[in-house]
Amino acid sequence: MSQAFYRKWRPRLWDQVVGQEHVVHTLQNAIRSERIGHAYLFAGPRGTGKTTTARLLAKAVNCLAPNPADRPCNQCPNCVAVNEGRFLDLIEIDAASNTSVDDIRDLREKINFSPSQGRYKVYIIDEVHMLSTAAFNALLKTLEEPPPHAIFILATTEEHKIPATVLSRCQQHEFRRIPVNQMVSYLKGMCDEEKLEIEPEALTLIARQSTGSLRDAISLLDQLASTGEKISLASAQTVLGTATSQSVVTLINTILDKRPADGLNCIQQALDGGTDPRQFARQVVDYLRNLMLVRLGNANMVDATSEARLQMAKQANVFEMPLLMATVRLFNEAATDTRLGWQPGLLLELALAEAIECNTGSQDIQSSQKLEISSEAPPLIGIPKTPEIISRPSEPAQPDSTSKIATVAQQPEKNQASKAAPVANPKVSTPPVQPDQPSPQSGLTKKSMKQILEQISALVKKDHPQTVGLLNSCKSLTIKDGVLILGYQTEVLKLKMEMGDNLDLTRRAVKQVLGSDLEVVCAVINSKTNALPPGMDVDGDGMVGTALNLGGQIVNKE
Repeated sequence: MSQAFYRKWRPRLWDQVVGQEHVVHTLQNAIRSERIGHAYLFAGPRGTGKTTTARLLAKAVNCLAPNPADRPCNQCPNCVAVNEGRFLDLIEIDAASNTSVDDIRDLREKINFSPSQGRYKVYIIDEVHMLSTAAFNALLKTLEEPPPHAIFILATTEEHKIPATVLSRCQQHEFRRIPVNQMVSYLKGMCDEEKLEIEPEALTLIARQSTGSLRDAISLLDQLASTGEKISLASAQTVLGTATSQSVVTLINTILDKRPADGLNCIQQALDGGTDPRQFARQVVDYLRNLMLVRLGNANMVDATSEARLQMAKQANVFEMPLLMATVRLFNEAATDTRLGWQPGLLLELALAEAIECNTGSQDIQSSQKLEISSEAPPLIGIPKTPEIISRPSEPAQPDSTSKIATVAQQPEKNQASKAAPVANPKVSTPPVQPDQPSPQSGLTKKSMKQILEQISALVKKDHPQTVGLLNSCKSLTIKDGVLILGYQTEVLKLKMEMGDNLDLTRRAVKQVLGSDLEVVCAVINSKTNALPPGMDVDGDGMVGTALNLGGQIVNKE
């Protein structure tokens, strides 16, 4: 029976360990100076070399080479015995199947016996986080003060499950995921030694599919090599269940062009070709991440060909950053969510549909008409973009109150709003506005609507950044009869704001800003015509009413 590649190619010298130089150098220096610790903890993702490094350390401390810098020599009897798995003083324990306190008690009874062959008895406890609480407690005293001839090496993929009392008694070493370029270089050397013919693109695909685990990459290569033929990119994609890179590019183009039918066809063709849905979602996420890096100015971090980089640059320039981040989150959920496994393609289709809907909403915001204000008119806030407010020059506003206006709930008189001056246009930079004293009728602070919205957005951003984008799309902000009304120009934006916890998060933020628990509702303002909606009731307490009382008038835009 042939030996698996990951066992055949297990490193036997320090120089053969890939991607963990920070750990290897520390352990080598400890061996050279003969400052060996009594307990070590190796933590990190699977397949990154934890058990291999533990065996190397066990071999090094028992190596018979006279110069400590040459240990392990891989030639002395002790090193050969470790390589062949017959070194009696190296005890490997699988904590996943030996979790009870009785197993640890048995270990404590045997640990006091002197080594049989080497200088140290080395105990490697793999997946140590699987031990029970009682087993950890039984191990504590021995772990803290073991016999001088005993060394413990604990290995785990879930460091957070290990009690702090155990962590404090060990030297901790963090193992990292192997970079793609180092993995490709190592796999290429393996293929040369094994005389395997493989395309460079297939090696890159294997390295990416392993997600930083060298053992997984070697196992994938072993699986592909079993065909006995040249390993091409197409054959690797077929065996690994991945889609072609062109399918991913096509899917992204359908999102940018808002072509849901073509996007669904692209997904269906990929699945019909044998692509695993979750694997396809991972590929989309990886590609979108590259687009995000390009958009953020880190194109040098993208590992791709020059043609692929050019394609990514074109798509990244079209992608708006909020839409790009939302699309990454949607497909990442599709790659990790397992609740709808009975219909594997549904998660991809939902992610596509919602991404296109987000793109449609962002285009509506960009194409909406902007508020145009006469150079002689006092700027206002909270008025829909369609009407144009023109002030009569014969009645200018008072100069000492042109920086703020607030619509306050429960105003006793309709004409009281005429005494307030208009707020600075949010498009124009103005000096900071200091709040007035609270209104005795409402108990709310009179702040400009722009400042209120900015403070609400700052508070909401801590809990849900996506809600901030919807708040920024708000075109009017009005407080009336204890209700804060958010005005939107499209039904899509209004419905998205009403979904999930958006309104609850906004209400809590409003309470912190204004000191009053107001109900928050959404409304659609007219965006299809250039005039106010027919029959619209202009409230004297609102922004439009205030402008009219100051001498403005509503006209249609040409």
